[in-house]
Amino acid sequence: MDKKYLDKVVDQIMSETTINYEKEKVYTSFSFPHPTFDSSPFSYIFTTHCKEIYGLNYEETEYVWNEYTQIINDKILDNG
Repeated sequence: MDKKYLDKVVDQIMSETTINYEKEKVYTSFSFPHPTFDSSPFSYIFTTHCKEIYGLNYEETEYVWNEYTQIINDKILDNG
């Protein structure tokens, strides 16, 4: 697993993510807006996005999801 590449994927997905703190919504390039960002196991939509756009396998997608949700949750807790 090339974590350097996967970290770039996380950075790219983050650059395509918008957090509206007032409305408590997270807008992503891979799904509909979420009223709150749940770090539960990643969705079919996310895994499909990572496979089709970045060529990731399940293990790589799991790494990206965990990193991505950690960043989103930290931003939400810090309110930006």
